[in-house]
Amino acid sequence: MIRDKSAKKPAKDAPKASAAAKKAAPAKAKAAAVKAAPVLPGKKGIIAIAPPSFRRERALIKRPVAGCDEAGRGPLAGPVVAAAVILDPDRIPRGIDDSKRLTAEEREKLFDKICATAQVSVAVASPSRIDRDNILRASLWALKRAVVALPEQPRHVFVDGRDRLDTACDCEAVIGGDGIVLSIAAASIIAKVTRDRLMCALAQDCPGYGFEQHKGYAVPEHLDALDRLGPSVHHRSFFAPVAAARAKHMPWTVEPVQDLFSVSEVEVQMEAGVEVDASANL
Repeated sequence: MIRDKSAKKPAKDAPKASAAAKKAAPAKAKAAAVKAAPVLPGKKGIIAIAPPSFRRERALIKRPVAGCDEAGRGPLAGPVVAAAVILDPDRIPRGIDDSKRLTAEEREKLFDKICATAQVSVAVASPSRIDRDNILRASLWALKRAVVALPEQPRHVFVDGRDRLDTACDCEAVIGGDGIVLSIAAASIIAKVTRDRLMCALAQDCPGYGFEQHKGYAVPEHLDALDRLGPSVHHRSFFAPVAAARAKHMPWTVEPVQDLFSVSEVEVQMEAGVEVDASANL
């Protein structure tokens, strides 16, 4: 193919762009980009955060795709609750987002809608398991149990965080996934609402701690109650504030820690009349 070289050259009579016009072009492009960015209604100068999308799930839509997340790693009391969700592509409820970005009322409404349109499962790791295995292992155990408990076994799983699950299907860990992957965001709502309801039930079993308000987190009101009442059966024994309260109220349950660097005197008793020759072993 022969190209006309003259087509690349501007016409001799074409007007040349001025220097001022060249400088103004990047500024106009930048202004147009800022103008196109979404802005929260009623809040000038605040750029909206994009909600999680179904893009990753849609790429794998020919096989069941699940998202899973947990709630309750940080509190001093109560279980860790994990949830797994397989969304129906044709019936995805509007408004699904990271549970931390939603109000309690919004989470409750979306909880019902997700349960009505998607496949959902929940698993719980108790405080005793957390004490035995540590919080990370207990959380991963609950997440795996939630995936296995789904009515239909997924072929691919997205999990929030940096740790992949030991599942029979493919698993992909997504850091900050509850704000990126829609299925994980849905699972975060299910886990959060379920755990909040459990903590309200525990508040009736153990009044005085305020579980219905702070859900077991280490807020000043909870720490004051721990110092005043001591730990309950629902507290995680090896979390530092709980261990301190247990040492104060139940010191007999705290095992003394042996000092490995202490030096004890060794008394050597020698039988009377026995002489030791210091040069015998030389």
